[in-house]
Order: sequence, then structure tokens, then C-alpha cells
Amino acid sequence: MFDLSEEQKMIQDMVRDFAQNEVRPRAEQIDRTHEFPADLVKKMAELGLMGVEVPEQWGGAGMDPICYAIAVEEVSAACGSTGVILSAHNSLACAPIAKFGTDAQKEKHLKPLASGQAVGCFGLTEPSAGSDAGAIKTRAELKGKEWIINGTKIFITNGKEAKTCVLFARSEDAPGHRGMSAFIVPTDAPGFAVGKLEEKLGIVGSSTAELVLEDCRIPGENLLGERGQGFKVAMFTLDGGRIGIAAQAVGIARGALEAAVAFSKERVQFGKPIAEFQAIQWMLADMATEIDAARLLLWRAAAMKKAGVRYSKESAMCKLYAAEAAERATTKAVQIHGGYGYVKDYPVERFFRDARITSIYEGTSEIQRLVIANSLLKE
Repeated sequence: MFDLSEEQKMIQDMVRDFAQNEVRPRAEQIDRTHEFPADLVKKMAELGLMGVEVPEQWGGAGMDPICYAIAVEEVSAACGSTGVILSAHNSLACAPIAKFGTDAQKEKHLKPLASGQAVGCFGLTEPSAGSDAGAIKTRAELKGKEWIINGTKIFITNGKEAKTCVLFARSEDAPGHRGMSAFIVPTDAPGFAVGKLEEKLGIVGSSTAELVLEDCRIPGENLLGERGQGFKVAMFTLDGGRIGIAAQAVGIARGALEAAVAFSKERVQFGKPIAEFQAIQWMLADMATEIDAARLLLWRAAAMKKAGVRYSKESAMCKLYAAEAAERATTKAVQIHGGYGYVKDYPVERFFRDARITSIYEGTSEIQRLVIANSLLKE
């Protein structure tokens, strides 16, 4: 049996209380208006959630990866949009700076992120470079003491609100991923602009933006990690990010299950609650079993990260299984609700839409299968 520590249980109770009492009542409004929940982000910062794993020295809460997974699940069980804002900020902005940044970079850029004074984003994907990250075309040239960056990034979570972007560009003439470097780019840097905002199927309270860099100028010291080693930074970041998305998927699925259980007890057909029908019971049982399995895969990957051992295969496994389990669970939740599941008066319609992205971003399910297979074949 996997027992949570006292600290982990405390985080679970604290975040669940916050999510159910403050996030959940706002979820329908966020979905309807597509608003970025700035007030909830501020409250998450006050709870230490905007820098869960960042050491206290740099403004964070100094907690472990399991605490992080728990926090993202609890928030996502109430609102998928708020959950991915939290996940992307922690996994994709804070984590790479905490791992690869200099003390000076951590002081200047990580502290505001970890304390929640600023929101962060991650600029890797481009129109011609999605799963094939090594195909990026954004270029960075060192001229004197400044980097000059030109290019376009797309599908950037938190892109509209972010104050700091961990961005990847081609700094060398070497082919593929060998020519890539990572940079810390303030979004108020000269030549940086937010372009098109995407209209999406789900997680609509989280902005998904195009970033345009035209002779964007940043200080030379904003290189993150070693020059030409950006692919290493990106892959490290995505390994941890998959834990965040798996946690989001588990949370969305759990929210849908809880709604389906409650509805099945209240909905009466043929003279009795539909919860008494075997067809409904089997769907609920399948949902609960898959959610527990996904959570255990998630906690295993998080525990391996905490232990400091390689966890690329395990993070891919938890992300793959949790995302597809969430799609199955939310589909069953809609089915249990019948016609009511197809209308916006009930939360399962939102959970159904929010779940779909989890098998796409931060590596599609197909990419996760490649990561898993490659790891097995190298053993």
C-alpha cells in the first residue's frame, strides 16, 4: 500500500478544501466566460502552490514531487483550466530555471515565479515543430552582450499572462536538436509580442497563445544552461511536465466520477435510482478502477523523481495511461447522465471537453508510446 506522509496528507487536505470551496464554485463561470482566473492564481500563490517544488531559498514551498502531483489533481478535480495553469507554471517555467539556472537567474527570475508574483510559460512548439522538437526554426544570435531572437511559437499555455518565458531557439548551425539552446525571456523584452489567442475545445480559462519574436533582445546572461544544450533542458522539463499533466488528467477523471456517482443516486428511472442498475454500476466500477491505477502510476513516477533516479519511462507511462483513462471516464460520465450530460448545466460536459487535451499536449499518446518502447528496447 502506498501511504502518504503527514506532509503529503496535509497538502492534500489543504488543497482539496481550497479547490472544493473556492475553485469549484467558479469553474462554470470560467468555462463560460473564458476568463483567466487571476484571483484563484493569487490564492494559489498564498498557499505556496505556485512554487511547490522550488526550494524555500528561491521563494518556493520546498515540497516534493508527490505533493505537487496531489496539488494538481485536487485543483483539476474542480477546474481543469485552473489545474493546467498551475501545472504549466510549475513544471514548465519554474522547474527548468530551478534545475539549470544560475544563482543570479534564480534570484531574478525564479523567485517572482515561485512566490506567485509572476506567471511563467514554456516556448518550444512552433508551426513546423510539434512532436519533432528538433525541427524548431526560431533563431538566436549573440551580438555583443545581447541575444537577438527571431521566430514564432504557438500553443503556449499561459502565454498571454506570463511575465517570463523559458524559450528554445536555434543558436548553432548544427542540425536537429544539437543546435538548440534555452533562454529566459521576459515578456516585456523589446521585440516580444503575444499574437493570436486560440479558441479551444476545452480548458478555455487557460490562455493558449502565439508568441512572436522580432529582433527580440535579451541580455547575454539569460542563456539557460549550456549553449547548444537546449534539447537536454527541454527533455528534462517535459519528463517532469508529464507528471503534471497526468495529475491533471487524474483530477478531471475523478471530478467526472464524483459527479456521475452523485447523479446516479439522484436520477430515478423505472421507479428506482439508476445507481441500482448493473449497467451503471459497471461503468462506475471501471471508472474508479482506472482512476486508481492512473494515480498509482502517477505517484510512482513522482516518487522516482523524488528519489533522483531516471523516470522518463515511468512519467511517459503515467501520462499515457492517465490521459486515456480520463477520456474513457469522462465519456462514461456523460453516458451515465444521458441527455443531461450533453448540456452545460452539468459539469460532466466540461470535464469531457477538458479531458481531451491531456492525450495531446506535452507529448501525444503516440509519443509516450515511443518513449516507453525505446526505453524497453534499450534495457
